[in-house]
Amino acid sequence: MPTRTSENPVGTDATSGRRRRAQRSAEYRAEEQRLAPFEQVARMVIGRRIELKITQEELAERMGTSASAISRIESGQHATSVRTLERLAEALEAKLVVGFETEAGDRELVTV
Repeated sequence: MPTRTSENPVGTDATSGRRRRAQRSAEYRAEEQRLAPFEQVARMVIGRRIELKITQEELAERMGTSASAISRIESGQHATSVRTLERLAEALEAKLVVGFETEAGDRELVTV
């Protein structure tokens, strides 16, 4: 069996692979930045769904949508409309908070 080294991508974890690709490619870094907000939403949805002990199918039923739609949201690879975020918040027994933050760190938030 070959020895695994930091130079060999076989057997490395996903985080290490992402870090390595980001170091080599400005295009990869730009895509990571573009997807970051979607991934944050995905983590919040998954976390809240786990807290409520419900499946993707149950969340979909609460929202009146399909389990595949929930899977797409939880993949962190797709934009989600404000209307869908409102429905998610209601189905997850939470409030949606939308806001703006300036470069100076000033925030203005609205609970929807």
